[in-house]
Amino acid sequence: MNLQANDFELFGLPERFEQDLARIDERWKELQREAHPDRFAAQGAAAQRVAMQWSVRINEAYRRLKDPLKRAAYLCELRGAPVDAETNTAMPAEFLVEQMEWREALDEANTPEAVDRMHEQLVHARQAAVQRVRELLDKRGDAAGAAQQVRALMFIERFGRDVEARAEQLGQ
Repeated sequence: MNLQANDFELFGLPERFEQDLARIDERWKELQREAHPDRFAAQGAAAQRVAMQWSVRINEAYRRLKDPLKRAAYLCELRGAPVDAETNTAMPAEFLVEQMEWREALDEANTPEAVDRMHEQLVHARQAAVQRVRELLDKRGDAAGAAQQVRALMFIERFGRDVEARAEQLGQ
């Protein structure tokens, strides 16, 4: 195993957004077996520390590869278009308008049914955003465009937590 390998190389996966999640799980288990510190007990404490570092590295890669949002952001970074969500808030104007409409609708959502409708809208918006990310990364090779979509997806995820909080307020 190469400590300098990116997550996809480490897991022996193609460097693309679309992944076989079962294959990621399978490969994670294989890598964890190979790097487990107990396998290196006879080689001493130094070998066990290195194995522990590998285990941490494998787990970090696993978490990034399994999560579509993290995987997309990682791919954008690998392709020279970091998401930089903390400093880059550029979004398409239509998405900004949609955000404002969602915020207003959530402020006015005073029934469980209204919150359910908001949740359903977000599920569809998330699916559409993930599909756009897939298209931009895997088919068009447009990492900068994908980075913008990843920022939109991050907003959708955060807003989804606000919708869940409103549902809890209404006793759902």
